[in-house]
Amino acid sequence: MGNATSSVAAKFAFFPPNPPSYNIIVDEATGKMKFSDVNYQRDNVDLLKLRTNKGNEIVAMYVKNPSASLTVLYSHGNAADIGQMYHTFTELSVHLNVNLLGYDYSGYGQSTGKPSEQDTYADIEAAYKCLEMYGVKQEDTILYGQSVGSGPALELAIGLPRLRGVILHSPILSGLRVMYPVKRTLWFDIYKNIDKIPLVDCPVLVIHGTEDEVVNVSHGKQLWELCKEKYEPLWLKGGNHCNLELYPEYLRHLKKFISAIEKLQHPRNGLDLKPNDQSHQALNNADRNKEKSRPSTDYRDNSRPSFGHREKSRLSTDSREKARASIDKKERSRRSMDRHTKARNITDHPERARNSFDRLGEMVRSVGLCNVDCLKQTTAEV
Repeated sequence: MGNATSSVAAKFAFFPPNPPSYNIIVDEATGKMKFSDVNYQRDNVDLLKLRTNKGNEIVAMYVKNPSASLTVLYSHGNAADIGQMYHTFTELSVHLNVNLLGYDYSGYGQSTGKPSEQDTYADIEAAYKCLEMYGVKQEDTILYGQSVGSGPALELAIGLPRLRGVILHSPILSGLRVMYPVKRTLWFDIYKNIDKIPLVDCPVLVIHGTEDEVVNVSHGKQLWELCKEKYEPLWLKGGNHCNLELYPEYLRHLKKFISAIEKLQHPRNGLDLKPNDQSHQALNNADRNKEKSRPSTDYRDNSRPSFGHREKSRLSTDSREKARASIDKKERSRRSMDRHTKARNITDHPERARNSFDRLGEMVRSVGLCNVDCLKQTTAEV
């Protein structure tokens, strides 16, 4: 079943730039690798090759900021590679005052192998392990997932209980839901973010354009609704899938989020995030500025409190923390059983699944989640 899912993913989710935007050469003076096709390269950027547990070798770049206390692990969108993202990464490092590690998925840029859902999970795992080489701790890491990159970002996030934060930029509910508003998660769907976002324990920022014609803004709004730890979202009026970086509000809101995250104390006992008064007020902006999002058709959990209210309850007693942990464990067990039930239902009706996939066949081949190519076009028009 895993191979079948990866096969479906390869048909409609991955469009690496062809040819790649960069080549790699070794600087004779320093012995360091560098891009041969990127202008104005900076001395504070390390170019790396990382081995994944799938046997591929992926290319990554680490932007060092000596004054940074936090590090962003950036999973880029489709139709892009890190050669095209080089200047975006270096500028974000400066303006947000963070270290930043960006990487190419298998089959993208000069990374070996072919792209698949499971390979992207192995890719981000290798990138995250690389951060250990630089002494970056889990509690000082923020995951950034753009478009398709929201898939590997959330897959990694649910396994990191001490993660500092998550940023979702034009995220998807799942691969299939980009094309068709299915109400149940089907076995051949990929990047089932809708099922994973409720399991993320750290603050989550969602950014989405209201006029996104590739991934409707309802994807971002529904994911935000399902977050445990909501941070004030950014719905960029008039923004599409590929031009959000051009809006002044984009960078301002990212700075605001990073500032609030920096003021949070380090996680206690591997679970709790305890803000001081300033960060508590900043993170509670989500409650005061919450927009009325379209009701969820796939998943609803209106009983989950906001980040601020959860923090107040955490300060009560240890016994209440244990009780909540027990309840969360039961909820996760129930979700797991629900997903297994859905899987059994779909396998009980193989013809229905095949017919659904056949109907989507042409749509599958026509969909691409882009970012850099159309961003260039937008910039040229401005």
